[in-house]
Amino acid sequence: MKSDYLFILDTNTIISAFLVGGSVPASAFDKARKDGLVIVCKEIYNEISSVLMRPKFDKYLSISRRISLLEDFRDSVAFIEADELVSVCRDPKDDIYLSLTVSANATCIITGDKDLLVLDPFRNIPILNASDFLSQF
Repeated sequence: MKSDYLFILDTNTIISAFLVGGSVPASAFDKARKDGLVIVCKEIYNEISSVLMRPKFDKYLSISRRISLLEDFRDSVAFIEADELVSVCRDPKDDIYLSLTVSANATCIITGDKDLLVLDPFRNIPILNASDFLSQF
């Protein structure tokens, strides 16, 4: 069953997937959606939205294209509340990914963030970069 695998992708991985089709992050995002369910919480979705709408991305994607990507993303993921708060990451802004992972009992986190990767595995849940995710799943 598709939803047997619950994947969490961090903001940078999602933004990279949006910006560079065919890239390793884009392939990881596609695989996660094909083989399982990508999960986010409201806080992560809002961060993705905020980052993607920054003016520095104007030269890569039009505003309308970014809005379309966000709408497609919103419609293709599952929203879960991160109700078990975790505070262990050396960058406190990344704790939301760990909190969501624990709350959802996720299969793995896909990230390029060294502050998260150093915690692999977290409570027996792998934290993988996009390339390792593609080779291990």
